[in-house]
Amino acid sequence: MAMISEDIINLIKEGLPGASVSIEDLRGDGDHYAAHVTFEGFRGKSRVQQHQMVYKSLKGRMGGELHALALQTTIPE
Repeated sequence: MAMISEDIINLIKEGLPGASVSIEDLRGDGDHYAAHVTFEGFRGKSRVQQHQMVYKSLKGRMGGELHALALQTTIPE
């Protein structure tokens, strides 16, 4: 079962309060997305740690409801 982009955005914002999130459905199938997440809480964290924080916010949906998510994480300027 595919996820809609609004659900992904809501989960990330719930898990990372104050984050700015944009989502692109890469294939139009609801299974392959690209996400850009900007979050102050990423400051001082490695890229791997930042991605782990985003995946944690998705509450186990990666690999199930959400098949693929290309992540780009940044810290606000």
